[in-house]
Amino acid sequence: MSHKQPSRREFLQTSTAIAGAAALAGGLSIARTAHAKGSDALKVALIGCGGRGKGAVSDHLNAVEGTTVIAVADAFEKNAQTAVDHLHKAFPSRTDIPPERMFVGLDAYEKAIAAGPDLCIFATPPGFRPYHYRAAIQAGKHVFMEKPCCVDAVGYNILMQANQLAEDRKLKVGVGFQRRHMNRYKETIQRIHDGALGKLMLLQAFWNGGGIWNRKHEPDDTELMYQVRNWYHFCWLSGDNICEQHIHNLDVCNWAFDKQGDPKLAHPVEANGMGGCTQRYVGEFRGTGQIFDHHFVEFTYADGTKMFSQCRQIPHTWTSITEAMRGTEGDAAPGLLTGKCEWKFDAKQSTQKFKKEMEQEHYDLVTAIRGGQPYCEGWHGASSSMTAVLGRMATYSGQIVKWDDAVAKGKTEMPQGKLAWNTPAPVCKDKDGLYPIPVPGAYKPY
Repeated sequence: MSHKQPSRREFLQTSTAIAGAAALAGGLSIARTAHAKGSDALKVALIGCGGRGKGAVSDHLNAVEGTTVIAVADAFEKNAQTAVDHLHKAFPSRTDIPPERMFVGLDAYEKAIAAGPDLCIFATPPGFRPYHYRAAIQAGKHVFMEKPCCVDAVGYNILMQANQLAEDRKLKVGVGFQRRHMNRYKETIQRIHDGALGKLMLLQAFWNGGGIWNRKHEPDDTELMYQVRNWYHFCWLSGDNICEQHIHNLDVCNWAFDKQGDPKLAHPVEANGMGGCTQRYVGEFRGTGQIFDHHFVEFTYADGTKMFSQCRQIPHTWTSITEAMRGTEGDAAPGLLTGKCEWKFDAKQSTQKFKKEMEQEHYDLVTAIRGGQPYCEGWHGASSSMTAVLGRMATYSGQIVKWDDAVAKGKTEMPQGKLAWNTPAPVCKDKDGLYPIPVPGAYKPY
């Protein structure tokens, strides 16, 4: 017997109702959980204490006054302790982390959320992000989360439910798409939305560069420990480099397309791509991961607009990290328009408060918290993350993959059930000591 798949609109209506019912069942009132307008003091928990986590909390403290970090959490004790040491040294008057509020382990995020913060900063491996985000929103916390926000369709659907709950509770959500907080980008995109290029026809997204870090297997690591430690190299944790890194450029293109201001709809409807792994796991790195080192995707939006996407992590190749837009009456790149409405961004005239956009994004979030303004970047966090997932599904499979099918039928990459360090890893080495790398033509997107 066949079963009719629900439409995306039906799914969102149903999931919103479920999320709302869960909120009521939890007995958490907005008055108790949402930060009061006008109150300056904010308590912060850092969840995910690697390099990006320490960077994000430092950006926050540099940009915002009147906040105190009261808890940290990480899967590994060394990371958590390093973050605590860094905060005590760099921000002694803004740090209040006694030993009992340094949490370690795969469930450490739950303990940090329960430790009483107003705002949670998430910089854990992206595969965990939807589950951590949902837990924070259900607990009534404001959130800043690094990108990407999910690595699969199941995670995307969790994000969408949590976003609606955040809006219902008037919680504020920031996402680490710092380009959205740069005047050079903001002014360019506004001109595109105002019609400077005429009808938008073509978008281009590039993140072509060299290789990335690769961490060794520690002597006492279980297989799951190794994969979490070396998380970038496993799809279930990073989503592949098209999600983890190239998402910045994909988000800019979605933003340019989003003339109507509805990020829930500003995404491609299908993807067709190719990619592979040629250089990443050779020599000393043989058998250390399973992701591609290059992707090319042709995305198509609902009105026929195309986005051509390139990302590559291969040393000694052409490097380009940017975006470009072409319309019927002109072309654009960040800070530059040609055609009927020529314009060039003047940095000297910029009113951006912080030169460092990764500080600006924290300032904007906390300003919204303190001022009580609507602020939910989780919508475009979900939409652009799923755009990257859609592209990866196309490159891994070699098939044309449609958005609605991917959202409705896409499989989870995450292991199921409560994780422990002795839980079997979701991917294992074969008899030759190699992790399975997806093969186009054999890999099934759903």
